[in-house]
Amino acid sequence: MKITGIELRRITMPLIAPFRTSFGTEHHRDTLLVRAVTPDTEGWGECSAMTAPLYSPEYTETAIDVLRRYLVPALVPHLAQPGPFDINAVHRALRRYRGHQMAKSALETAVLDAGLRTAGQSLGSYLGAAVPSVPCGVSVGIMNSVEALLDAVDDYVGQGYRRIKLKIEPGWDLAPVRAVRERFGPDLLLQADANAAYTLADAPHLAKLDAFDLLLIEQPLADDDLVQHAQLAKRMSTPVCLDESIHSAEHAAAAITLGSCSIINIKPGRVGGYLEARRIHDLASAHGVAVWCGGMLETGIGRAANVALAALPGFTLPGDTSASSRYYTTDITAPFVLQDGHLPVPTGPGIGVEPIPELLDEVTVSTEWIPF
Repeated sequence: MKITGIELRRITMPLIAPFRTSFGTEHHRDTLLVRAVTPDTEGWGECSAMTAPLYSPEYTETAIDVLRRYLVPALVPHLAQPGPFDINAVHRALRRYRGHQMAKSALETAVLDAGLRTAGQSLGSYLGAAVPSVPCGVSVGIMNSVEALLDAVDDYVGQGYRRIKLKIEPGWDLAPVRAVRERFGPDLLLQADANAAYTLADAPHLAKLDAFDLLLIEQPLADDDLVQHAQLAKRMSTPVCLDESIHSAEHAAAAITLGSCSIINIKPGRVGGYLEARRIHDLASAHGVAVWCGGMLETGIGRAANVALAALPGFTLPGDTSASSRYYTTDITAPFVLQDGHLPVPTGPGIGVEPIPELLDEVTVSTEWIPF
């Protein structure tokens, strides 16, 4: 396969409603899309970095800069001339540069999508998908009141979502979790996500969540502290899940060895792409650690790839692979629609979807073409 060039396309899409977490509130999604162009086809990847370095050190501007200066040029020796397609060579070329996992993921995915489209193979088939559809959970942001939260959860339960995740922070934790559990009963799959908002000193308070039979508590402590997560895990019966702490299979191995978690949230953007995400899945499965697929308010481009990943056999918990309508009035691809609490795994070549040109143009802020 030969790549003729890479396009960096920045888009802005308004969210249906503000999405608040412990690190801030988003009103719109500022997203970078990467398009890999060949003489015969094109592939797409989505960068999950946010506008500001809140969830992680990466943000949209840094992703554009590192792609332009380093990551795209690193692929020219491998893809500027026709030859056998080897996505692992692409992966190795990008690993030379430290960090910038979300930018790497977007570029690697775009190239992988183009290669799989050329071969006529779906991403799900390539990764090892084991099911035709995946159960979906939904992430519910911090609300202005418990009453508003209960109304939102009631709506999502009515839509058929199989699991509810509540964002929490100090001052917004026990009361909302208790209210949702009491309203919807013990059969609702319920979990909490702290986005690193607590410290180990909060362990006695966090242990009070044990009373509500949660599936897990996600990333309660700092992203760079596996040791204290291991200590917290011994002081709670609620399973500890790591998100921001896991940037590679090596991080996952360390967390498992230390006992820092018993569940891992795999976000392909956070770990550098779908090849690394599959490595973490395989590692976790070998050690009996459950995994699920997280989300970063993706458009249909990122959502399609995430659904394919979530179909691997080790993804035993519903992920944040919500329907398009959870976040956007109009997506840039054909919308993902919930079907009995599930989303179908795309079966077309590559990620199985493509942007609708007129919808994409409406939300495009800028484009940059990097020729090979």
